[in-house]
Amino acid sequence: MLAWVALSCNCTQAGAEKKAALADALTSYLPRTLEALENGLIDEGMASKVFEATACASREVAAEVDSRLTFENKNPGSLRRMANSLLMRVDPEGYEQRRRAKTAARMVEIRHGDHGSSTLFAELPSDRAQAIYALCDRYALDKKRQGDVRTMDQLRADGLVELCLGGECGGKPTAQVFVYIDLPTLMGLRNNPAELAGCGEISPEMAREIAFDSNSVWNRIVSEPMTGLPIDMGRKSYRPSKKMRRYVQVLHRTCYLPGCFRPAQYSDLDHIQPWSEGGGTDKVNFRPFCRVHHGLCDEPGWEFHTGDDGTITVTTPDGRTYTEKPTGFI
Repeated sequence: MLAWVALSCNCTQAGAEKKAALADALTSYLPRTLEALENGLIDEGMASKVFEATACASREVAAEVDSRLTFENKNPGSLRRMANSLLMRVDPEGYEQRRRAKTAARMVEIRHGDHGSSTLFAELPSDRAQAIYALCDRYALDKKRQGDVRTMDQLRADGLVELCLGGECGGKPTAQVFVYIDLPTLMGLRNNPAELAGCGEISPEMAREIAFDSNSVWNRIVSEPMTGLPIDMGRKSYRPSKKMRRYVQVLHRTCYLPGCFRPAQYSDLDHIQPWSEGGGTDKVNFRPFCRVHHGLCDEPGWEFHTGDDGTITVTTPDGRTYTEKPTGFI
């Protein structure tokens, strides 16, 4: 049967098996995802993200996650993040068991390709993977500032090779990876999900492991219980001080454009109200944008509006609007 499906759909046997499993899930325990697919809110690829995120759990847990999902103005990455976050809340014990099993199954794999090129895969805990990427990214940025003509992708790859093989690494750059956890959870009084910037929510157990690891190189950001915000630090000049830059990065966590999850510490800071029009250099007027989306701020037809509660509304040249409240605001 699956062989016939594979032939008729012009896909491999494995692809046919995935399609069949997705169809079974949509018609049995993911009804709201199926409804969103039928109404054109998502496509098959986005439906697959929900299925893949929940396939490890029981059908009852997956159905509960499905019932809580919202699909408006979501891209594949943000939809999968929402499914993962809900899964952690609906089934915290199961999530932690799977997280530990994934950690135990960590591995590195190499796949040799054509023309003298190979691909190296590493299945790692998210915090380790994020730290390695951040170190390679910092290496690439430092090289670019020195006038290196290689692309950022080339520099990250070359940086990884130099780091693994013991080469010099541009003055030994320090990677910055932020882990956000509220004080009661850090103390073990609560078990609220924490966040690994650029990756998404992580279990409280994993966050505490990172926070109390004597060899940890990650920056743990403990939120103040009453407001959830760090201390404000301002400066009256066009360019932010290092303290202000760090504050904005800690506050916003990722690129400010809805649906982009590049960590804020690797983004540009931009004045929401232009400096030339009286905009200040402070926490209210600064937002982090990744390099790609920073360029959109000055493009014709793109509009950005920020509410008092930190909500950002982006209007595209074709009139579509996307609204999101950044994680760092309460």
